[in-house]
Amino acid sequence: MDFLKSAVASAISKGPAFPYSFDDRIDTDASIWTLHNSTKREDGSKCSVFAFDVTANKSRLPLARNAVRKLRTLRHPGVIRVLDTVETETYIYVATERVTPLSWHAKRKSLSQETIKWGLHSVAKTVGFINNEATSVHGYIRTSTVFTTESGEWKLGGFEVLSSMKEEDAIIYNYGSLTPDSGRYSPPEIGKAGWGSIKSGPVHAIDAYLFGILMYEVFNSSYMGTDQLTQPKLVPVSMQPSYKRLISANPKVRLSVGAFLDQGMRSGGFFETPLIRLTDGIENLGVKDETERDELLEQLEGVSEDFPEDFFKVKVLPELVKSVEFGGGGPRVFSVIMKISSKLSEEEYEQRLNPVIVRLFASPDRALRVCLLDNLPQMIDHLPQKLVSNSIWPQMVAGFTDIAPLVREQTVKAVLVVVPKLTDRIINGELLRHLAKTANDEQAGIRTNTTICLGKIARNLGSGSRTKVLTAAFARALRDPFVHARNAALMALAATADVYSDEECATKILPGLCPSLIDKEKMIRDQTSKTMEIFMHRVRKYAQTLPDTISPPPGAAANTQANQPRMGAAQAEGAGWTGWAISSFTNKIASVSGQMQDAPNGATDDRPSSVPPLSNAQRPPPSTTSLKSLQSGPAVMKSSKPNPFAISAAPEKASEPDDDLDNGWDDAENAWGDGGDADNDVDPWAPASTEKAPASFASYDDKGEPDFEGWLSAQSKSKLPSKKPLPKGLTKTAKPHLSKANSTGTAVPKKTVAAPAKKKEEPKKAEEEDEGWGDEWD
Repeated sequence: MDFLKSAVASAISKGPAFPYSFDDRIDTDASIWTLHNSTKREDGSKCSVFAFDVTANKSRLPLARNAVRKLRTLRHPGVIRVLDTVETETYIYVATERVTPLSWHAKRKSLSQETIKWGLHSVAKTVGFINNEATSVHGYIRTSTVFTTESGEWKLGGFEVLSSMKEEDAIIYNYGSLTPDSGRYSPPEIGKAGWGSIKSGPVHAIDAYLFGILMYEVFNSSYMGTDQLTQPKLVPVSMQPSYKRLISANPKVRLSVGAFLDQGMRSGGFFETPLIRLTDGIENLGVKDETERDELLEQLEGVSEDFPEDFFKVKVLPELVKSVEFGGGGPRVFSVIMKISSKLSEEEYEQRLNPVIVRLFASPDRALRVCLLDNLPQMIDHLPQKLVSNSIWPQMVAGFTDIAPLVREQTVKAVLVVVPKLTDRIINGELLRHLAKTANDEQAGIRTNTTICLGKIARNLGSGSRTKVLTAAFARALRDPFVHARNAALMALAATADVYSDEECATKILPGLCPSLIDKEKMIRDQTSKTMEIFMHRVRKYAQTLPDTISPPPGAAANTQANQPRMGAAQAEGAGWTGWAISSFTNKIASVSGQMQDAPNGATDDRPSSVPPLSNAQRPPPSTTSLKSLQSGPAVMKSSKPNPFAISAAPEKASEPDDDLDNGWDDAENAWGDGGDADNDVDPWAPASTEKAPASFASYDDKGEPDFEGWLSAQSKSKLPSKKPLPKGLTKTAKPHLSKANSTGTAVPKKTVAAPAKKKEEPKKAEEEDEGWGDEWD
């Protein structure tokens, strides 16, 4: 092979420039030409080159020159298209469109019956033109001189002895016997009287007989001699009567190829096939009216799988694309395009369809856009991610806000198909913002499909925003008035159960599911039970991994209590979870002993209770942290355990920003909101407002302590019966500010409790920040 290429290149270098590169050689039957796959150097387009070696075949040089001359002058769609010719002293080159000998396919039995009929129809039209319009004889018809193009069409070649009957000295008379295998293919009259007998018979006689042999050869895959022709074998029954007339021994009664074509094209004839009708009409699809186009499309939709794929890829597909883009073909034509494109290779799809798909997504035709979205599953595997993210997605997003509900719904459904080809930035930003809008769409079906979509793309969402988006979206859907939207939310929660943490299942998911247990629809109640069982199983499994208690070991507890203030006996021995609180009120006040609250800055005041408190000038400077205001009731000792009923100050981290919220998804997260009810934002469990101190609290000076001993002394001197109510200062709710002096004569300055109240608001603020993902769902 390398030697052959070098010889060809050497021959070209000695003659005129030939702008084609020689590639592989194609094996052919006996022929005067060698066939090569080639490419054009200028643009790299594919072609074929027929090469004739003058030095090796001098006796057949007239045949090669006649073929070149006839190919240049005879123009017909059924003749192989010539691109260029070059003749040197040693070689003759003919560059044509890329072709393959029909004998390749015939020997491999790779041709279906419908394809053979379609090919014979094309060859018959070409031979009929040569015999009738050109008044010529081809004289060299066989599978080695018929070629298939890239589109699968059959084209006629082998013009070595093509002669006009108007010529006195036609080449076929003298050189007809020099064609390869002329004895095996020649009609009976040529074997008896030679090629000169053509003059005495009809013009079509030779070609009709050779066309009959061609029919036998393509249907039966081989031809050895004239004895086989009398047994048609695999020739279709409908064609056999005409076939027998073609191979008649008497040239005068032979059926011409043109007449054979007419018989086949009659109503119900053997050439009345969908593929043949399609071939005749596809080239003019762009200029057909709507009725004619619909008829042709019906034929295309009825195309069978055994039709030639190459023809649809190379000939039909370009015409359909032009019809959709410029001829108003619409969705129906595009559906046929998708059917044909399934047979394209990745390279062919990228070259022929990808640019067209991008242009069509920019079309304002809603029907065409819906058709594109419907067929997106067939296209997505052939579309590279960069093309989808940069070119197709920007055109798709217009569908989320289209005024037509059908377009919005199909766009939501298409998200499931296109999301694997989108970048994380698009998914967690732009896509979530659009889905937040469609989740509140006026159409119930669109809301339902949005919930389903979120459930299916849950694992494509970023880990930083996934849980908050899904919980807010599904919480909103659980309150949807449309029963199927609620059911979709329940099923989506069950399908995405593995994306939530164990704590989230217990604190967020399960509480949100409980109201659905008493839904008015039984379908929802049943589905809720199934969904809750999934989450309950996870919570139970997680609970088994937790320790029995978080209390310190006995030894550590003893050491800890030794360093803490001594507790009352009632508190230590109180039974039940309220024992200590009850005992603190039932014990007599006079018997209360122990330390009061720590002095500022951690100093301990060890003075007896009867010693008057220090004056303001004698007191140490106060700490930055204010003591809690004391209640106007009996003093309760400071316990080492927190009071579960007290409203404690917010933890320090409550005022810090949530790390999960500061994760770069600001735009996407703000679109989802907190999933709550916008009309009921007031928390019934929130502390009272700081503008007005609650009546149940007395505001004491945090630099000293109340003189309970003085009060007790005054009580002992009182002559009131012991059964009477306690003094007015202990039973009646104290005012926010005290103006009376204590027992030492020191006036207690007025002071509000504004600072603690502000701290009490902080836990709710932190909670609102943590659930701030549902604004768009209300």
